[in-house]
Amino acid sequence: MMINSIGGVTPLNNVQNTKRTQNTQNVQAATDSISISEAAKEASEAFYLKEVAAETPDVRADLVAQIKEKIKDPSYLSAERINSTAEKIMASYGI
Repeated sequence: MMINSIGGVTPLNNVQNTKRTQNTQNVQAATDSISISEAAKEASEAFYLKEVAAETPDVRADLVAQIKEKIKDPSYLSAERINSTAEKIMASYGI
């Protein structure tokens, strides 16, 4: 037994007779876009700063050791140096 077509339609002919459409003027390329809310941006920045703070040591032991050695020298603590340090501390507090 030989089957020449299915239901009176030859499927191969349907594929061969399809034509490409030439009308591409009305087709516009779609672009994707996203928008990020200000709250999400702030949360992202807060997360980043938290990660940086977690990776940064609280005390820089090398600097502390250097200052301890300098303070042992009596000539290091002059009135000029103390005033300069006090002014920097006050400026950091906005005073």
